Amino acid sequence: MHNITIETERLILRPLTVKDAEAVFEWVSDERVSRYMVYNTYTSVDQVKEWLRYIETAAKDYHFGFVRKSDGKLIGSGSIGPSGKNGFWGFGYNFRYDCWGKGYATEAAKAMIKFAYDNFKIRKFAASHVEQNKASGRVMEKCGLHFVRYGEFQKLDGTLKMRSMEYEGEI
Repeated sequence: MHNITIETERLILRPLTVKDAEAVFEWVSDERVSRYMVYNTYTSVDQVKEWLRYIETAAKDYHFGFVRKSDGKLIGSGSIGPSGKNGFWGFGYNFRYDCWGKGYATEAAKAMIKFAYDNFKIRKFAASHVEQNKASGRVMEKCGLHFVRYGEFQKLDGTLKMRSMEYEGEI
């Protein structure tokens, strides 16, 4: 597990732990959120605990919980790390539905990009979103990425394929 904490104007990005399972379940069990993600809608807190245990020990990426400073509530999560594409690092994010459209995703993504640049001199970034999730594309553009191609997302269990939009950028 990486013990990195980043502070922005409205958020604290900190490592996720198994203790966060109940809070994470609030958004990963929400079909309005999961329909745009590769994971299937979670149906139990135990599933969340299993995922959190995995990222605590085995994940190569830097995973963060996004805590809102105003009330200390965990409102989302995200990660950044090597994407395997010629020096690019990929990033992603996931937020509670009631936090959409408030600029939190842009704030968190920019903080993760700055972290990668400041600590590893990474300049090339890539991200993608399900085509219907236009707001996520706007976040990527605000982070300096631009649309490069269409791709495909598939739910982790293989049940659904969705067209994706892939973005790249260099800072």
